[in-house]
Amino acid sequence: MATPLAIYTCTLTPAQAEALEAWLREQDWTWREVAHARFAAEKGRVNIVFYQSGKLVVQGKETREFVEFVLEPVILKEARLGYEAVLNPDLLLPRIGVDESGKGDFFGPLCVAGVYLNEAVVRAWEGAGIKDSKSIGSAKRIDELARLIRETPGCVTSVVPIGNPAYNRLYASMGNVNRILAWGHARAIENLLLQRHRMNPPPVRAISDQFAANEAVLAKALMSLGRQIELVQRHKAESDLAVAAASILARDEFLRRLAGLEMEYGTSLPKGASAAVDAAAAAFVTAHGAKGLAAVAKMHFRTALRAQGLPEPARVEWRARGSGERTSGRGR
Repeated sequence: MATPLAIYTCTLTPAQAEALEAWLREQDWTWREVAHARFAAEKGRVNIVFYQSGKLVVQGKETREFVEFVLEPVILKEARLGYEAVLNPDLLLPRIGVDESGKGDFFGPLCVAGVYLNEAVVRAWEGAGIKDSKSIGSAKRIDELARLIRETPGCVTSVVPIGNPAYNRLYASMGNVNRILAWGHARAIENLLLQRHRMNPPPVRAISDQFAANEAVLAKALMSLGRQIELVQRHKAESDLAVAAASILARDEFLRRLAGLEMEYGTSLPKGASAAVDAAAAAFVTAHGAKGLAAVAKMHFRTALRAQGLPEPARVEWRARGSGERTSGRGR
């Protein structure tokens, strides 16, 4: 029996997109409006969205049937489904992926996660919907996928949560978010490699998003074992399955710890950085004082100054000497 497939993505050329749109109209699909989409339609148990970026997303219980009997033979003119490893040989390589969550959130910790996977794990996750956590809007779905990742045989994981008191101490000593990220990523990689006896076969590389302009920021932070494997840094690294899985574990840890802080202090701590966050921060300072705020928030954000009624320094763009990192003012 074919593996259930709930979502499928690919990139279409302008000619392929035009052909698909024409086919959908001929078949009387129902059209709908989707933000940033060139067109979107649905019929039966399939939803299709083609974005301005050229990305096509097919979702629903009949995704596999649509891909195999319409998209591939009529539009793509080639078979791709089931041939991912042929089209992308790196897909099945044993590797480590690392990612973080909470960097842009004023309230809550910074959480870094690492995931080791191999060919068996990749095949076990086919059709599971593991992707960049930022594209998963439901905390319930994040929790479900995190459980799947942790429970998959052969998958090895590590999570490095940096609570707010520790985060604020690190920022005070390092003076830069990217250096904290580098330390967290390096620690997650090291923690995973300390479990090499569970990895079969050993990882050939570790993959991370390039969060600093200078790749040396993370490379220099690597610890003893981390220096023994290849480090690959690239933009939009979450497109790699290992990094996507790490992003889900990191987000799951962040959401759990943020919920714990809300329960401990009996108040809502909004995610992100916004007017609602500013209001919550000011209310928190009124109730618990500035020292209390440091237990739940990242104090280098401008939000912390506003919450305390302190003046904000002028925003100045500068490049840290030798780091290649661009920083603006003192956080958000």
